[in-house]
Amino acid sequence: MGLEIYNKPTIKYRIEGFSFFICNAWELMLKAKMINDDKSIYFKDNPERTLDLSKVVNEIYPNKTQPLRINLEKIITLRNTSTHFITEDYETVYAPLFQSNVLSFSKQLKKFHNRDIIKNIAQNFLTLTATIEPLTNEQIKLKYTPEVAQRLIFQKNDIETTSELYTSDKFALAVQHNLYQVSSKSDADFTFKIERNAEQNINTITKYKNTSETHRYSHGNLVKEIGRRLDKQKIEFK
Repeated sequence: MGLEIYNKPTIKYRIEGFSFFICNAWELMLKAKMINDDKSIYFKDNPERTLDLSKVVNEIYPNKTQPLRINLEKIITLRNTSTHFITEDYETVYAPLFQSNVLSFSKQLKKFHNRDIIKNIAQNFLTLTATIEPLTNEQIKLKYTPEVAQRLIFQKNDIETTSELYTSDKFALAVQHNLYQVSSKSDADFTFKIERNAEQNINTITKYKNTSETHRYSHGNLVKEIGRRLDKQKIEFK
């Protein structure tokens, strides 16, 4: 259901719908593993209520730095607390996480239950279609109210810096195209020339750097990055 909602071009609540249904799928699949492992899926003090997804994820994936777990936690947070702030532009922020999550789900389903998702869903339908161009922080501020803009910019920066800390495709999986200028014509895929009055021209552009773009670390990711660098340089911190 999440895949169907996300890949329909006319639907405007793709992010909300996908996050809801993918979390539901993970919860059912991981609880099934717990049952197979003879573990209770109920709260000890309330046997009529089953565990929520966050507690199930903590049970199955106890390593807090595991990229798959971090990916799930980001999507769970989106589902739980961000619904009133969600805009179409969230797609450019979360699409790489969603794509990684879909592939991880199919792998974990095979690992835990020996079920091949390809028997029910064709491989090409596991690819999500992201169509929205990313906005800069300044464009976000102009487009949305201060509350929504602040929320979107914070989550955008948080996910970008988390992607830098955890480069695994189990956290985020994006397709991107980079252009590099090379000095040797034989190494180039295509050529261009800089001409101010050309119909299609290339110019060297300099722009003002917004601090919200150049200083992107949230408090939690900043602490992790400092800790990583201290460990790497074998500096004992007390």
